[in-house]
Amino acid sequence: MTSQRARARRPVKVTLPSPLVLYGAWSPELSTAAYKDPWEMFADAATLMRNEARELARLGCTYIQIDSPDLGTLVDPENRQWRESLGMPTERTLTDGVDIINSVADVPGVTFGLHLCKGNYQSKWIAAGGYHDTADKIFGRMNNIDVFLLEYDDERSGSFEPLAKMPDDKVVVLGLVSSKRAEVEPVDVLTARINEAARYVDLERLGLSTQCGFASVSIGANLISQDTQQRKLELVAEVARQVW
Repeated sequence: MTSQRARARRPVKVTLPSPLVLYGAWSPELSTAAYKDPWEMFADAATLMRNEARELARLGCTYIQIDSPDLGTLVDPENRQWRESLGMPTERTLTDGVDIINSVADVPGVTFGLHLCKGNYQSKWIAAGGYHDTADKIFGRMNNIDVFLLEYDDERSGSFEPLAKMPDDKVVVLGLVSSKRAEVEPVDVLTARINEAARYVDLERLGLSTQCGFASVSIGANLISQDTQQRKLELVAEVARQVW
């Protein structure tokens, strides 16, 4: 971090995984030898993440993003059903689970973002659904989160209406530019969608980004050329300058 700060001309962002990402590793048959339920495991993971966030803050990091496919995919009925079968009730995920993630961001002097990811692997996704069923609890309970980065690149993400539940002191970054598809979105279409979202969140509290990264893992690069990736990033900057 010290070396990065010495070389970087802009603030450095560090990403951390949500502690609930471990839900995929939970086994009702095997894991109970160490934890009585998944929530104990999530709480331990949150302690590790929070300690890391505090160390990053000590080293001078002022912006940390928590990547949360665990909450992002919860909009999908099939994903909810699977977790229910593992002993993770959806209601508890949206209360105790949300609070556990929120506890990671209890670090003074750091701006925290939460990215709700719905899958990003070789231009494929793993969950579809709007934010109607999760917005109230996620937006309302996450008092330590300053910025919400939301996937909105296609019809899988539903409408902007759930943004009406966003507290007035939060920033919303609209992931309108797809990192999965090679087609470059028209400027006027992006501008119109931003203005539509501004019906629910004031324009000055909105931002624009790609809906996710171009490669979540080293072997999972999305099927987009490097030139197109650069054009999409330039597009985000171009639209941002026009709108804001």
